Amino acid sequence: MQHDRVTRYSGTGEFRKAEFVDLDMSQASFREVVLVGARMRGVLLLDADIDGAVMGLTINGVEVAPLIDAELDRRYPERTKLRPGSAAGAREAWAVIESLWAPTLARAGRLGEADLHRSVDGEWSLAETLRHLVFVSDAWFSHAVLGETRPFHSIALPPSFIADASPYGVDIAAKPTFDEILAVRAERATKVRQFLAGVAPDELHRMRPANTSPGYPPSERRTAMSCLHILFNEEWAHHRFAVRDLAILESRRS
Repeated sequence: MQHDRVTRYSGTGEFRKAEFVDLDMSQASFREVVLVGARMRGVLLLDADIDGAVMGLTINGVEVAPLIDAELDRRYPERTKLRPGSAAGAREAWAVIESLWAPTLARAGRLGEADLHRSVDGEWSLAETLRHLVFVSDAWFSHAVLGETRPFHSIALPPSFIADASPYGVDIAAKPTFDEILAVRAERATKVRQFLAGVAPDELHRMRPANTSPGYPPSERRTAMSCLHILFNEEWAHHRFAVRDLAILESRRS
């Protein structure tokens, strides 16, 4: 492979249960790759950067996920409030989320429209990140908690593993302005806030019936609290990504 070219594999299942032996995969990039049950032996993993859902991973016999969670809680103490067990705790968690995003969106407002739609290192732009969080809210709150049959806004951006979201009424190719995205996101935030303000203490732990209408997450019975935990975690994680990329965009402008 030439140094100025990258071989790209996308949308294929040909590597499932594959065995890779005596290969040099230095500087390889893995995006949205499923590595469930992967086994690596005798690997040389130096200066690697891994970001994703890490559960049950052992390195040299040590399960690392609890260590990662403990370190993230140490670095970001607000994370400990995003796993509430009560309605009051859920209200506090959402207040934390909104307090994180407020100054970040103020920073974003000082950038030009082009920067707000610009990708950093192949990741989603800030505009795309906020569109994705619209999808997350529509999925895990409006669809899974409220049981709405058509909750998805047309500008919502689903994750890449959803091959076809058109039955949901989503237009992945939409090109909304940043202000239009902010308006939709504000509506979703208000919807969550108002629900939590009036929810009964035991309501969040009641098992809700499966929503069988087209959409995501897959149809099954869930508690509202379990769905809110996912919503809070997604908001926190993508806020961290947004702050990271904003710093890069700002440095380029300066």
